[in-house]
Amino acid sequence: MSERTIFITRFDMVRLMDLIEGIRTYNKKSNANLDMLEQELTRGILVDPKNVPPDVITMNSKVSITDMDSGEKKIYSLVYPSTAKIDENKLSILAPLGIALLGYRTGDIIEWRMPSGIKKIKIDEVIYQPEAACEFDL
Repeated sequence: MSERTIFITRFDMVRLMDLIEGIRTYNKKSNANLDMLEQELTRGILVDPKNVPPDVITMNSKVSITDMDSGEKKIYSLVYPSTAKIDENKLSILAPLGIALLGYRTGDIIEWRMPSGIKKIKIDEVIYQPEAACEFDL
């Protein structure tokens, strides 16, 4: 829903497109979240993992956000569905909020459709990004 520029690492692109294809192969039903993720991936600017700015949210990043409507602050790690545990703040990339966060940067404000309606989220800080830590195989 937001039209700001987002950055996607080539590594994340390959793994996420494989994830989408795999899910679609085994689940023939339409999945709006898969469609939204695919749209975000195709509109993003592809960058080499070694060249991604350190304040961009990539897979396995840990990020601090603020819900602009409620003022609530949260910290999430953006993960693949197999390791998602919302009670541990490990947010799946297939969750609406996970899709919304991928590729955005510290300071960005995102408006995104969630099951509860349109949410406005501010990215306060990328606390950890694997690429900035020279961990390119996560």
